Amino acid sequence: MKNILIPTDFSENSWNAIEYALHFFSTSSCNFYLLHVNTKDAVVNDGDTYDKYIGTETITKPSKKLLHETLKRIHDNFPKNPNHKFFTISDSNYITDSIREQVIQNRINLIVMGTKGATGLKKIAIGTNAGNVITKVKCTTMVVPENAKYVVPKEIAFLTDFSIFYRPETLQPILDIIEANKAMVNVLHINKYDLALNEDQKKNKEYLEDYFTNYKHSFCFLTNKHIENAVQQFVDDKGINLITMLAKNLNYFQQILFHPAVNEISYYKEVPFLVLH
Repeated sequence: MKNILIPTDFSENSWNAIEYALHFFSTSSCNFYLLHVNTKDAVVNDGDTYDKYIGTETITKPSKKLLHETLKRIHDNFPKNPNHKFFTISDSNYITDSIREQVIQNRINLIVMGTKGATGLKKIAIGTNAGNVITKVKCTTMVVPENAKYVVPKEIAFLTDFSIFYRPETLQPILDIIEANKAMVNVLHINKYDLALNEDQKKNKEYLEDYFTNYKHSFCFLTNKHIENAVQQFVDDKGINLITMLAKNLNYFQQILFHPAVNEISYYKEVPFLVLH
């Protein structure tokens, strides 16, 4: 049973993330925790009990109503799935702290969230909340862009500079997706200056080759001073459905996820990112 946490601010972007998650895990047994964090509304204790996990909570009444409306929207738009259970949580903490607490309390396996919330600026690829979660919360996170529509992830791009050794438990989420969807993983290394790999990078590359040896995989090396342009080219050429990378690869993060010139690059708006921790 997977435990999936979906933060929501009730925007259409966050609804798109919910839709994507429900399709993505349609054949898996999952507990979905819908979390809304509100630090502005007055907080009252109305004594309502949501479920055996949440218990009696201090919540905001507007948030409670909107969470139940979100559940109704799910039930209206998706056929009943006996493998799926839903729980609602409302909190008044800072969003990063709240998500971190839920990851521990409910043993969350994956966070799914939109790239931007209701107040997100169009020129920014990743909103502040999403950016904080994927860099500061130690849990694998899937960020779903505003225009991303679910398709079976048959082609996965795994971006790496080979500078980090990947432990098996870190790579397991990729393996789960490969096995569930008979997908291919395309390991992509982008080099700005056509430099050769050093000895540590070679060892890490060899480890990845061994790790994926029983699955469909490829290794691709591109040279481009603009990493985001190389990613766009790769996404287009390979028909990539999902991009994944390690949270510690901050040099990739800065140019791939937080690049300001979103209008020039379409993958920001169309392809989900799976960020490994």
